[in-house]
Amino acid sequence: MKLYKVITGLVILLIVSAAQATTLKLSADIDLLVLDGNKISGSLLKGADGLELERGEHQLLFRVEKSFHLPAHSPVTWVSAPQIVTFTARSRSVLIQLPPLASVRDTRIFDKKPQFTLVDENGTEIQNQRDFLTVLPGSDFEQAMIHYNLNGESASVPRFAQPGKHAALNGSQAQDLALDRRSPAERMLHLWYQQVDAATRQRFITLMKALHTS
Repeated sequence: MKLYKVITGLVILLIVSAAQATTLKLSADIDLLVLDGNKISGSLLKGADGLELERGEHQLLFRVEKSFHLPAHSPVTWVSAPQIVTFTARSRSVLIQLPPLASVRDTRIFDKKPQFTLVDENGTEIQNQRDFLTVLPGSDFEQAMIHYNLNGESASVPRFAQPGKHAALNGSQAQDLALDRRSPAERMLHLWYQQVDAATRQRFITLMKALHTS
């Protein structure tokens, strides 16, 4: 019964916090690499329409990927330089709005001068600071962002130079947490866990880890 009350309380807390959260909407062309100094697991975002953020200041590192089918050529995949954007979340949602990228020419224009905007649920532009990250192939993006944020660059946030010890869990770890079925309460939790989106799962895992260490 105690476990049931704890789980019920966590679910209620998730619902309340979700109402106060900001949803970062991600298009299929955007590959989110680092959020607030922490590397983001691709498996966590797989199939998700967005990621829930707490209200307040955030920093994203992302890149844009686009594939083109050229006449008489194999498909070509273009990947932009990693883009940094820092903003304060106050609205219900944030969308990274990309320019049209329908041709190789469009991507070359983006490479020379990246043009994208952050807008809220009403289409109003959100004030932000932006930059790009110069890295070598195979570089550790999380470590690169630590150095960036410590150097006082235009879009740096010094407090994100110390990423949390508990970065986003990968899909197998999340599944291990959800598959404990030793009681009816845990079976109810498993059913709920399978129905919610990836962002809500992430928030639940964070709450469970905080409860475990308290």
